[in-house]
Amino acid sequence: MASLLPKGSIGLGVVAGFILLVLLGWIPIIGAAIAGLVAGVIARGVRRGAIAGFLAGILGAIILTVLLALGGAAMGALFGMAGLGALIGGSIGGLLGIVLTLGNAIICLIGGLIGGALREA
Repeated sequence: MASLLPKGSIGLGVVAGFILLVLLGWIPIIGAAIAGLVAGVIARGVRRGAIAGFLAGILGAIILTVLLALGGAAMGALFGMAGLGALIGGSIGGLLGIVLTLGNAIICLIGGLIGGALREA
């Protein structure tokens, strides 16, 4: 595993940032900022930190969107709207997830910039 994610890599920053985003994501703004900050410190550098923070936020957004879409489809099927109703419910859940979680990706990006700048200094 160490050869896949070497010390100071963007990939390691993304993984660490994503894990922290999952753990601290319930704190409105600070959780995403801390996740991005840690991703930036691990990735070493302003540009690399911003990339790691943004990718961690996007990864969290994708997973949350998939969960919301599946939940929307399940709710559509639960209320007797099988087929087309489940598809519409899943689509609405997916679009809502994208809109709600892109804010976290931007906050993670800012945290990654700050973390990368701290590591460079």
